[in-house]
Amino acid sequence: MIKIPRLDPSNNYFPLTSMALAEPNGLLAFGGDLSPARLLAAYHQGIFPWFNPGEPILWWSPNPRTVVLPDQLHISKSLRKALRKGVYTVSFDQCFTDVMHACAAPRRNDTEGNGTWISKNIIMGYSALHQCGIAHSVEVWLGDKLVGGLYGIALGKIFFGESMFSIADNASKVGFAHLVHQLKLWDFRLIDCQVASEHLFSLGAIEITRDEFQEFLLNFSHLPPASSLPWPKNAIANWD
Repeated sequence: MIKIPRLDPSNNYFPLTSMALAEPNGLLAFGGDLSPARLLAAYHQGIFPWFNPGEPILWWSPNPRTVVLPDQLHISKSLRKALRKGVYTVSFDQCFTDVMHACAAPRRNDTEGNGTWISKNIIMGYSALHQCGIAHSVEVWLGDKLVGGLYGIALGKIFFGESMFSIADNASKVGFAHLVHQLKLWDFRLIDCQVASEHLFSLGAIEITRDEFQEFLLNFSHLPPASSLPWPKNAIANWD
């Protein structure tokens, strides 16, 4: 029987990511807390929390890792049409907790409750990082209604995407496209998407090895972040 390491509550140390289990999806450790210091220690090592309510905190480091290279964003014909029409408006960091709550809500046609892992404690932990200027949200609006968005963490030149939601056609994809445009302006090198999905692959996501991902972390996650400047309130891009 394989024993999963329990984190020491007195410090923010994690096991080496090479110790993560191949199945399921790179489980590395359990326990600890969701304090800003521990979350930052985790993300700098390519580790993130993911657990269901009532479970201990579980920490993961998948191999392979799903990522998007900003220059390789795939914009489908339908998405480009939506971007050009400008039906939606997009903002940054205007209602972070609202986006998190929307990501936590049950999804359309979702019978497995995939959003429910975003618990009250998760929202509190990432909201604390948002107050520190490290976690950010993208909001997609149809008039004055929030219809899509995503949130994640910016460290150096890497953005770690956490979750997205959409209650209108292409809304989350529109938000993601505007995020990538802004990150390219700041010379971000990588967008971490954690685990593969068809939705992510449709946006140009690829899989890289854990070692390749660690190389990105080593080279780019500790750089001075251009994103430490205030994020623009409104996203503006020319999609012609």
